[in-house]
Amino acid sequence: MNLTVIARMRNDFPQKFGLPRQSGLADTEGRIVFEPPFRDPAALRGLEGYSHLWLIWGFDGFERAAFTPTVRPPRLGGNRRMGVFATRSPNRPNPLGLSCVQIRSIQTRTPEGPVIYVSGADMMDGTAIFDLKPYLPYTDSHPDARSGFAGEVYGDKLTVDLPPALADVLPPDKRAVLLSLLRSDPRPAYQRDPARVYGLTFAGWNIRFTVDSDTLRVVDVAPADTPIKEEPHDE
Repeated sequence: MNLTVIARMRNDFPQKFGLPRQSGLADTEGRIVFEPPFRDPAALRGLEGYSHLWLIWGFDGFERAAFTPTVRPPRLGGNRRMGVFATRSPNRPNPLGLSCVQIRSIQTRTPEGPVIYVSGADMMDGTAIFDLKPYLPYTDSHPDARSGFAGEVYGDKLTVDLPPALADVLPPDKRAVLLSLLRSDPRPAYQRDPARVYGLTFAGWNIRFTVDSDTLRVVDVAPADTPIKEEPHDE
């Protein structure tokens, strides 16, 4: 089976570190821009009637030569192994991701062809998208479903301390998105040193912060002249 890239995600995240751990955890904004062979508005006819989309996409840089049956999920501290099919680790036999995003708007005629504006994506800028399908709540939503070990640790929210002097540096339309992202705690779960300064790149800015207990404090906001060192991701 050969997969064809039909579109790419365009957003404010040039690096993996800082991305939401799952789709929908933060109000991240993005654009789905189709590749030239698929820039036909007719392909989106009827999509305006839906509120959410499933995206099938490719993890970049996680291809492996041999199958690894277990991985170490960061949310379990990075030192416990679980079966790869019991996790959402990018280290899979086929490096495919699945995300549910909210449709904000659809513009069928732009210089880039039809563009879908979405929120809630957990993907880097430039990520290859192989397919998209409408989300159907009557069959895709299962409120009573069990979450396994992941349900025990997801959902915590931090209080974010963003000093006004640093907030004013950011464009107004980016502040709310950044706050949503930081509240979801972008750190690897196995790193809990209150003295450590973390950094992520967002919307052309380097954001540096510390976390002590349940409070995240932004200590610096500066133009992204140099990349922030990425933190390790799940094995």
